[in-house]
Amino acid sequence: MKLRLLFSTLALGVCGLLSAQSVYPGLFQNKLKVASQAEESAACFELKDVRLLPSRFRENLERDSAWMVSIGVDRLLHSFRTTSGVFAGREGGYMTVKKLGGWESLDCELRGHITGHLLSAYSLMYAATGGNVFKLKGDSLVAGLAKVQQAYGNGYLSAFPEELINRNIRGESVWAPWYTLHKIFSGLIDQYLYADNPQALEVVCRMGDWAYEKLRPLDEATRRKMIRNEFGGINESFYNLYALTGDERYRWLARFFYHNEVIDPLKEEKDDLGTKHTNTFIPKVLAEARNYELSGDGESRSLCEFFWNTMIDRHTFAPGCSSDKEHYFDPDQFSKHITGYTGETCCTYNMLKLSRHLFCWNPSVKVADYYERALYNHILGQQDPATGMVAYFLPLKSGTHKVYSTPDQSFWCCVGSGFESHAKYAESIYYHNREGLYVNLFIPSVLHWKERGMSVRMETDFPESECVKLEVSAEQPVRTAFYLRYPSWSGKVSVCINGKKVKVGQKPGSYIVLDREWKDGDSIELTYPMDFRLEQTPDNPDVAALLYGPVALAGKLGTAGMEAPAPFSDPARYNDYYTYDYHIPADLPVVLKCDRKRPGKNIRRTDGGLNFETAGGQRLSPLYDVHRQRFVVYWNLDSE
Repeated sequence: MKLRLLFSTLALGVCGLLSAQSVYPGLFQNKLKVASQAEESAACFELKDVRLLPSRFRENLERDSAWMVSIGVDRLLHSFRTTSGVFAGREGGYMTVKKLGGWESLDCELRGHITGHLLSAYSLMYAATGGNVFKLKGDSLVAGLAKVQQAYGNGYLSAFPEELINRNIRGESVWAPWYTLHKIFSGLIDQYLYADNPQALEVVCRMGDWAYEKLRPLDEATRRKMIRNEFGGINESFYNLYALTGDERYRWLARFFYHNEVIDPLKEEKDDLGTKHTNTFIPKVLAEARNYELSGDGESRSLCEFFWNTMIDRHTFAPGCSSDKEHYFDPDQFSKHITGYTGETCCTYNMLKLSRHLFCWNPSVKVADYYERALYNHILGQQDPATGMVAYFLPLKSGTHKVYSTPDQSFWCCVGSGFESHAKYAESIYYHNREGLYVNLFIPSVLHWKERGMSVRMETDFPESECVKLEVSAEQPVRTAFYLRYPSWSGKVSVCINGKKVKVGQKPGSYIVLDREWKDGDSIELTYPMDFRLEQTPDNPDVAALLYGPVALAGKLGTAGMEAPAPFSDPARYNDYYTYDYHIPADLPVVLKCDRKRPGKNIRRTDGGLNFETAGGQRLSPLYDVHRQRFVVYWNLDSE
């Protein structure tokens, strides 16, 4: 209840119009100095044009917003100020500033990354809700960072000293300084785009100038040596900065971070990803997506599409996540990598970003189906509904449970990307082109399409219900097409316009096209039949996940052996999220007896939601709804 009241209060503080959103095709043309050179078939709506209606998604957003607001700006700036010499306090300031822990502690080489994520998240939440508190928090952070940058005097800006960059250039051991700078670059760019903060652009341009002066004199051997260290998507940020300014120095910087050993094999369509670090890999492909959009380089587009299909077809688990202990593995040994450390959340966060780019280039149901699967089963389920805390991994080993962060001592990378993800659920529900509107996700929401003078309201209890209703509001009749996703998992769809059933000639895996003149009050009602299906591992048909429509179902296994601080991480233990001992009891019921051709044959629904029970008494619920207990997603099959 408190969260709902907070959200309502925040939403009342609506500021003026936003002029931009994240850097995807079709947005903020008034701010870009470099026009897109790419062939694009769909465009994104600005996040401010879509509002979530009550649903599980908005509940997650509300919890996310409450956590974000609770973190003080002084705490986020403390490491920046202390390192730069801006801060002065008695006995280290312990009486005035409560320190952040985990990866934000003053002795961690990644410190400052969460401030970058929150710069993005505050701007996203401002766009998504209009809550003025997010604008104020972002403005305060930017102003504080500008003072830190001024103290350094050369454009450099970070919570760690520049010597960490020097160590990277020398090829010495250091923990990913450019990765952390990428978060700050991206956060400042998002503050300019989403929250219309001009100071953020000034600060990030000075950072870009510093980077150019720092890196321009380096030779090729030094370049190749230093980029072996994880650098996140810093080249994507430089491409975005080039797009905003037209300054060729920033495009030079983006190309400086081109990782030959990673990208060149993709150009040759080699799909052996070895055991590389997955979330180090994906952002480098995102940079190539931006290169395609800014230059029209067809090679960059092709490698992005090849990589995406390779990921989805060979490296993705049933809930839409990827990686085992953050790394790729041999997909021919797939079932052997169903462990307690699968599904790093940042990987899914970045795959969803790449999916948005690909959808704009070629509107594809395959891309939209993946987006839905990963969003519902992984991102939505990352957050603990009781506390708003989030998980680093989505563990898929039978008998594991989700391990959640703590409010201010567990600032992992997946906490940072989580702040963003739960703020931007509305960004991929709808897309548009010159002819009409794509409806991709079935999430209760209202779209305000100013250019067409119309609004579309979507009401649904999907996936608990198979029914989706769209209602049009328009001052004048509007001729436009509706492209309604016909998911690959759906049975024969039913479509009614204003209560009258219309014939559907399309099949699952396509778009249903309704092209007509729409008037105020017109409605579309759709029913997407769902059923059970097994998704077997490619190397072992006796190991499989059970899905209902797009939803991965999990068997509930109780809390035996879970002792405090479970299900939370213990910040006092080094790398607890990475070495967590689940203490899995022996003999848990992880065998599913079913008809493999008709897996739902002896499964009954136990309420009006998506809760089921097998003939053997095993309780099933959506994975996104299973929290604070053990579960099984990949069953050992026993045929009936």
